[in-house]
Amino acid sequence: MKITDALLGEHAVLYRLLDHGSRSLRSWKLPQVRAGGEMLAAALLGHARLEDELLFTALEPQLPPRLGILAAMREEHEQIEGTLVQLAEAKDVETARSLFAQTIDVSRLHFAKEEQVLFLLAARCLGVERLEELGRTWSGIAVPVPD
Repeated sequence: MKITDALLGEHAVLYRLLDHGSRSLRSWKLPQVRAGGEMLAAALLGHARLEDELLFTALEPQLPPRLGILAAMREEHEQIEGTLVQLAEAKDVETARSLFAQTIDVSRLHFAKEEQVLFLLAARCLGVERLEELGRTWSGIAVPVPD
């Protein structure tokens, strides 16, 4: 499986989490918003780490620095992480809800950029064989293989 297919599969799961949060957020009290934020943090930050370490690192030598798409993607990862840290520290429910909603919005836009631009660019720059190699690496990281 290509790394881009694996990441798209992760996006599908993440979209479900984002959708659930969007539907439920208004009724959540502060502990529920924080718990939802912790769940999003675990899922989103793990996903971002895999993208950074596998796909982005493989693409860096292939892309002209002036293109800047990887810098923009990494900046969005940092923005999402920073918002989640602020959410965990929020003292009132309205601030926490606002930060949770912001995380949802930025994540959806980020995924759209990856799906519509970055993954197509990766296919052109890296080719199927390299994407499949990265997919095998992803599966060894994402799903531990028993000894």
